[in-house]
Amino acid sequence: MVFMGDRATLLETGRFVQRHARRAADDIIEAAEVVDAAVDTTTAESETETETEARHRRAAENGEAASMSVLGALLLRRGDLDGAEPYLRGATAEGDRAAANNLGVLLHQRGYADEAAGWWRVAAVAGSAPAAHALGRHHRERGDEPAAEYWLRQSAEQGHALGAYALADLLEHRSDVGAERWLRAAAEQGHREAAYRLALALERRATQTPDGELDEAEQWFRQAAARGHRRAALHLGAILEKRGELKEAGRWYLSSAKEGEAKAACALGFLLRDAGDEESAAVWWLRAAQDGDGNAANALGALHAARGEQQTAERWYRAAMDAGDVNGAYNLGLLCAAQDRNQQAEQWYRRAAYAGHREAANALAVLLLQAGDANGAEPWFSKAAEAGSVDAAFNLGILYAGRDDDRSALTWYERAAAAGHTEAALQVGIASLRDGDERAAERHLRCAAGGGSAEAAFRLASVLDARRPEPGPPALGAPREEEKTECEEWYERAAQQGHRRAQVRVGMLAAGRGDLAQAAHWYREAAEAGSRNGAFNLGLLLAREGSEREAALWWTRAARAGHGRAALRLALLAARRGELTEGRRWCARAVELGPAEVAERAARLSEALHQELTA
Repeated sequence: MVFMGDRATLLETGRFVQRHARRAADDIIEAAEVVDAAVDTTTAESETETETEARHRRAAENGEAASMSVLGALLLRRGDLDGAEPYLRGATAEGDRAAANNLGVLLHQRGYADEAAGWWRVAAVAGSAPAAHALGRHHRERGDEPAAEYWLRQSAEQGHALGAYALADLLEHRSDVGAERWLRAAAEQGHREAAYRLALALERRATQTPDGELDEAEQWFRQAAARGHRRAALHLGAILEKRGELKEAGRWYLSSAKEGEAKAACALGFLLRDAGDEESAAVWWLRAAQDGDGNAANALGALHAARGEQQTAERWYRAAMDAGDVNGAYNLGLLCAAQDRNQQAEQWYRRAAYAGHREAANALAVLLLQAGDANGAEPWFSKAAEAGSVDAAFNLGILYAGRDDDRSALTWYERAAAAGHTEAALQVGIASLRDGDERAAERHLRCAAGGGSAEAAFRLASVLDARRPEPGPPALGAPREEEKTECEEWYERAAQQGHRRAQVRVGMLAAGRGDLAQAAHWYREAAEAGSRNGAFNLGLLLAREGSEREAALWWTRAARAGHGRAALRLALLAARRGELTEGRRWCARAVELGPAEVAERAARLSEALHQELTA
């Protein structure tokens, strides 16, 4: 059973096809008139179309072939097929090749393709380039490529832009290197699609060659864009944006977006967002998303998520997913995970992961691992890592390290490190140090430290520090060396990132240079962050400066954190003040904490205090 609504749709579709066929035919008619039709150029320019038609109609009634041809073309363009046909047939009978071409167009519109081809052949043999083009397209639609190539080549060699483009399209379909020549010929005659495709071909070749030049490709993109080709304008915008010419890039994106190119509207949105105009960006993203651009829908989702509008964000992520953008499912997973909706997050991650989204596979594995399902997580980590996820490779390293499978862990750490993963490079550096390969360790630690790892910077500094020769006694009267070594610079970089051991080491180096203010600064930074060595050294510095009360406070903090030497210092302070019981208590703590030398001294002091108490 066929519903009425279905029939109406089919009828409307038919009218749509007819309209597009008529527009294509108009191109052929116009080309035929310009090339072939004899037009009276002596007529005054002020003559109206109605007057022109009337004049040609009078001449046509008197049997003038040229006027019959022009009048038939006018009526054909207007869509008056019945009115045009007798004039075109009459002019054709008189040998007018433009009329023969246009008669072919008329018959083609009526559905008589074979009869149309017959008249196109007549006109093409007589030298009509538009007719040769139409005949070539006819043969290509029939699958007769040799005949199509013959007639299209006839048209192209006569300088017909449409013929040159159609020939290039045929040759490109066959991967024939001659296609570029005809694309160029059509482009040079103003064919914008030919200019765009020529630019793509030149760009593709340039990117495949080490020293390839993109200048010519850009020139053709620019020409096609200037002629209103919206995808060329989009492409040109992308080239300019990559080069940093954002203002001009924005103009071309805008031009393309106004012509309905959703990707251009999306790109324009990102450009505006980066410039700080978030509201205007949202307008263009909305326009692109409504036209089915998944990337724009994701951008809108992220925008609303950042504003705390979770429901709206979810709606746009779903729209992105419906548009075929797998990032939509991944972002939905992130959104649910942020709200502790882990079951839903897992569903969305799985959907994206099954579609090949590697970061979704990694996120799914992390979720499973957090839930205690290490066996379920491993294959997803592997899938993501094999697909190129650097984080997944690193996470696999952690997984294997947790199983004491150091060899497998190192393999994945090395893979992630090679892709620039900072923490993976640190782990490889640590493993190299453990294996005694100091050269490899230094290389990886430098990568990790350069990537911002404070631990790597500290370990690199330690490696360099261990190589420094012991300083000899300064020459009499020689100034103290003030220039910092490379290892000290790395210690400082780590210290500035809050690395406590590095802060203590920087303090020690500063103290060694006699810069007690700088030493106190770094000891205090470390101590306040919880470093017992920092607290102990700060206490030493304060005690040396006479601030014994404050020193005792820092030693107390260090001793309570397990620093044996700090406990011994507190015992000595108590002994000097005559607080013998307090002294013995700190002695006992020092014996307990060690090391051996401290424990031995604390034991002797404790015995002396005991004798003093029992005397």
